[in-house]
Amino acid sequence: MPSGVSVVIPALNEAESIGAVVREMPWSLIRECIVVNNGSTDATAAEALAAGARVVEQPQRGYGRACRAGAAAADAQSEILVFMDGDGSDNPCGMSQLLEPILAGECDFVIGSRLRGEREPGSLLASQIFAGWLAGVLLKLLYRVSYTDMGPFRAITREALARLHMSEETYGWNLEMQMRAAQCGLRIREIPVTYRKRAGGVSKVAGSFSGSVRAAVRIAQTLLRVASTPKP
Repeated sequence: MPSGVSVVIPALNEAESIGAVVREMPWSLIRECIVVNNGSTDATAAEALAAGARVVEQPQRGYGRACRAGAAAADAQSEILVFMDGDGSDNPCGMSQLLEPILAGECDFVIGSRLRGEREPGSLLASQIFAGWLAGVLLKLLYRVSYTDMGPFRAITREALARLHMSEETYGWNLEMQMRAAQCGLRIREIPVTYRKRAGGVSKVAGSFSGSVRAAVRIAQTLLRVASTPKP
């Protein structure tokens, strides 16, 4: 049975929220909280460190790069990796629900679905809801797996993540993980999670039209790339 949990939080200019996120961690369940400082120009790293996180530097920006750097830096004794955002929107109180199926030996990969859970009004744009739905439809057609969301709050065994040979460096990381997991036949479960409005700062995706367009293009590119390549 897997044991030991490292939480990985990619963070770019999240000084307003990251300290509260780290302090909210369920420390009795985890071995460490790693905040990957992804080229921030504010006090993100200092705030995370003061709150009790271990800070890993990945100056080359890119959500996927930051996630991969955090996973590589995780304690060798951690057999489960949890990924979540640093803006306060993911509720760490739901981490035990993510971990339970893995600790019970029932799953390799558990995803928190914002669409199936309770959402604070204004926490998700209509475009984000539609993107999650559309990705779910396409992946069901491709792989016969049921997803409703591409949410960032997720847990996976370290061994399973290594099998996926992740390569995405930016916004398509979450989708690539879900597609590769299906290709590799991982035992996957999706559970409802609560989702809140960000605690501070501006979203790099939903905070501007250009950010939303860049993310949409990259996610579409990831879908086409992974679908056209053999499983790892």
